Amino acid sequence: MNVKSEIPKIKQHLFDDFPTPTFQQWREVAEKTLKGATIEEKLVTDTYEGVALQPLYRKEDIEKYPYLSTMPGDFPYLRGTHESGFQQEPWKVCQEIAYSNPEEFNLAAQNDLEKGLTMLHLVLNETRWSDPAIALPDQKKVNLSGVSMDSLQDFQQAFQGINLEEVPIFIETGISGFPFFASFIAYLQQQNQDFNRIRGCIGMDPIGQLVQKGVLPYPINQAFEMMSEMTRWSLNHSPELKTIVVQAHPYHDAGGNAVQELAFAIATGLQYLRNLKNHDISIDDVAQRIFFSFSIGSNFFMEIAKFRAARLLWAKIVKELGGNENSQKMFIQGRTSARTKTIHDPYVNILRGTTEAFAGVIGGVNSLHVSTFDEAIGLPDEFSRRIARNTHMILDKEANLSKVTDPAGGSWYIETLTYTLAEKSWELFQQIEELGGMYNALLEGFPQDIVSKTADVRMENIKSRKDKIIGTNIYPNLNEKIESHDSISASNDKVNYNYSTVDYFYIKDEIQDFINNHTMENAIKAASAGASIDDLFQVICISIEQTPSVCPVRIHRGAEPFESLREDAKEYKKRTGHHPLVFVANIGSVSNYKSWADFVTEFFEVGGFHVIPQESYQTITETVDQFRSSNSGIVVIVGKNEDYLELVPSLVRSIKEYKKETVVVLAGNPSEKDTALYIEAGVDDFIHPNVNAYEKLVDLQKKGGIRE
Repeated sequence: MNVKSEIPKIKQHLFDDFPTPTFQQWREVAEKTLKGATIEEKLVTDTYEGVALQPLYRKEDIEKYPYLSTMPGDFPYLRGTHESGFQQEPWKVCQEIAYSNPEEFNLAAQNDLEKGLTMLHLVLNETRWSDPAIALPDQKKVNLSGVSMDSLQDFQQAFQGINLEEVPIFIETGISGFPFFASFIAYLQQQNQDFNRIRGCIGMDPIGQLVQKGVLPYPINQAFEMMSEMTRWSLNHSPELKTIVVQAHPYHDAGGNAVQELAFAIATGLQYLRNLKNHDISIDDVAQRIFFSFSIGSNFFMEIAKFRAARLLWAKIVKELGGNENSQKMFIQGRTSARTKTIHDPYVNILRGTTEAFAGVIGGVNSLHVSTFDEAIGLPDEFSRRIARNTHMILDKEANLSKVTDPAGGSWYIETLTYTLAEKSWELFQQIEELGGMYNALLEGFPQDIVSKTADVRMENIKSRKDKIIGTNIYPNLNEKIESHDSISASNDKVNYNYSTVDYFYIKDEIQDFINNHTMENAIKAASAGASIDDLFQVICISIEQTPSVCPVRIHRGAEPFESLREDAKEYKKRTGHHPLVFVANIGSVSNYKSWADFVTEFFEVGGFHVIPQESYQTITETVDQFRSSNSGIVVIVGKNEDYLELVPSLVRSIKEYKKETVVVLAGNPSEKDTALYIEAGVDDFIHPNVNAYEKLVDLQKKGGIRE
């Protein structure tokens, strides 16, 4: 028997006895199991992007979309910018190193480069200027950690023993981009490094800085002039070095959605293309020096689709502007989300970072930072850096993600999601264009407003526990011990200059040429002669033009409200010697109260309360006797709903007779009529799954004397 000749026949008839059901047939069967509800009511999920996720995707869903037959490496690079994906070269392991001084940075960098780091990412501490008039109290926790760099000596200490001709580098230079770039080049000259072999990105993003800080210390046109000087120098001397960064992080970290991140990043990139073209730099020269930096959130498939949509949108825009094939390819740095990380139960952050990194790799990022699990607590140590770095290794060497090119390609779900995101992002992008571009839109507050509205919805869902954060708003662990870290603080020992006057600066002879003419060559000469980054920075900030000011976005983590509850409970414990206590009055048999009792325990532990180990009580007298020995200021009554009308009034009266100030809470959601009756009897509050857990816990902490 010829086995090979039989295989096609077997395949052809394998499913003949199983007719393919139509979508309508599937729908009818599915809705029978939903007990009268429709698919739309029960199985369709609405996302923050306004996408209605379907329970089932079919081939018919993607038939209207173009480019589905393109291969990786083909326009519009939906499936990646390289035909072999990561098979020839995996994504760059580009871990942030944010220690406070150059020596610590150098130690960490040399260690990590020996153990898997393939792209050096220096995070700067931006502390050269401030405007107290716009400081926002609720932004005091913004991570301002990073390496303080000011002189060539700092560069020597930071990069000692590191050959920058061999290691690609990424530095987002913040507001001091031009002076920093000049000082960096002066350092390379001093070290006799070959500019042609320097790769990566030393770039500035004035629009990203503006939306984060609310102000710039120089006019926006001056920022574009500095970008053009950096880019022109790179074109002539270091063609592999990118000089422009587009950050989508501020919108993500402020609570925005994927559509907003995409639209605002694309609009910012286009703003830079246009403005640098006005400085006589071609579209191709600008586009090939843009480094896009995105956060990677927790919605796995949405994040995969986001990166695919980003490449598609950017390629079409650059092609429309006349850019060549290389210019149409977007370079993407991915960073696992800072917004999703938590202080409590920090090891869960390892899992969050892994799934987010997984989505980034499947989505085709070119380089990647995986958050350390202790990122929200403070500066990482060698152990947490190692775990984050090894996450890359696991995904590459063990999960073999680099072996398959575009594994998401052809998925009806992901392809549909990709194009849906692209369409929605394009619509929002066009609104930005109608306002005159990204800069003008920020001046009008349009992006900030819509991000804020999305963030408010997110926070409401977190506070009501519709959005769940493991270890924080569900499944808390009050016995965990969080190791102390070096604090992340906005304070610094540098001087904050006031740039509204021009008489603060002692003019040094060696930077007179730069003062007269702000060219990159003059800046490099001044840095080589000993001028510090601060010296150069002060010179460029002398301007009679008005500096831009906008309402900044509010950077925050989703877990912060519940972390504040735990912090208040921690302070209470310091004052009293114990956690705030909750006594649970379980009335009747276990079957009557078990589910409610479990809910109550978790609910209060989320707020830092210690729930006294529960027992079952059969009588009011027994319950009150146990309460008297508990030293608790809060009592929660738990039992069978049908028994409440008979038991609650008497039990509450007995509790209040013993200690009038006791806060009595009823577990349940009674009718309006019964609620009034229980309140009259002395019940102070009610808890159930539909309440806003955060607001209720704040109120209970106040009633229990935990917070003012």
